[in-house]
Amino acid sequence: MSHSNRFTVPASGVIFISAVLATVAAGQEAPRVQSFPLADGEALTAEKAKVEAVEYKGRKAVRLTAGAGGGGYALLKGVEFQDGIIEADVAVKTTTPPGVRMPGFLGIAFRVRTGGSHYELFYVRPGNSNADDQAMRNHTVQYCAEPGFDWYRLRRTWPWVYEAHAELELEQWIHMKFEVAGRRAKLYLNDSAKPALIVDGLKGEDLKGGVALWGFSGEESYFANLKISHAKAEPVANGGEVSGAWTVRCATDAGVYDGTLSLKRDGNKVTGTWTGAFGSELPVTGTWRDGYVELGFSGTWATPNDKPGAAQALLAGWIDGPSGRGRMKVVDRADGQWTAERKQ
Repeated sequence: MSHSNRFTVPASGVIFISAVLATVAAGQEAPRVQSFPLADGEALTAEKAKVEAVEYKGRKAVRLTAGAGGGGYALLKGVEFQDGIIEADVAVKTTTPPGVRMPGFLGIAFRVRTGGSHYELFYVRPGNSNADDQAMRNHTVQYCAEPGFDWYRLRRTWPWVYEAHAELELEQWIHMKFEVAGRRAKLYLNDSAKPALIVDGLKGEDLKGGVALWGFSGEESYFANLKISHAKAEPVANGGEVSGAWTVRCATDAGVYDGTLSLKRDGNKVTGTWTGAFGSELPVTGTWRDGYVELGFSGTWATPNDKPGAAQALLAGWIDGPSGRGRMKVVDRADGQWTAERKQ
């Protein structure tokens, strides 16, 4: 399916205007939209990359080539993004020598901090889509955040949670669209009504920032027809305090496990106890970063769906005012999500 006229078809314009009028009639603020055809590089500032105006597969685009040995990006000028929808057409052509595996590696970064040290990123690797190895197929779509949450750490700590399979092809246009709302995002591919990847608990340190095109060395990355629809910011703020007593529910693939956490924070260090499933008054240790917490404790697994033994529980997520939520697992036993409410 061609997307070359995605933002210029008159019928689409009628639909957009009708949607705006309906929004205004309902007393809501119309979304602010920024469109970047990317027919040239005038809207971009490249870092560790070269950007050129080209025509690829029948449409005008920019080609991004990163420097040797890593990634490079091109930042969109005049963009500050917090919540909303980012969409664009992307394609990748590998340029590595024959026999050197390179499945392609390009995406769109958001909430980028000035200087590029902090960002969140959705990317695709189309060459993995049809691999014979199922694990490799599952690395086709990926989320990561820098610093601290690259693909390697997320894959090792939370296997298959921040990546997924999708039907994609090298050297073909792919329509990427992702919706960001507070600490949650959904990625859609090729106009599918169903998300290819859902991230519930974004890892980035910043709630707003720039938007950038992102590519890797050993390939040519193509981008066209980028559009940003800004939405009203979700009511979340960094800095949530973890100290105090919490009631916790862990909903996992092995069952539901409840308990209470009593926690104290000293700078970035968190200590305390857990009482409930897995044991009583179990020592808890962890870290805090501007409201993002990672906690761990050891107990005993005594549920009927597995043999008794040690239970090493890990919880990671955000504290937002009187509540908290995120991912959790009992190592080699269970995987799921946790929610918490502060006790009065």
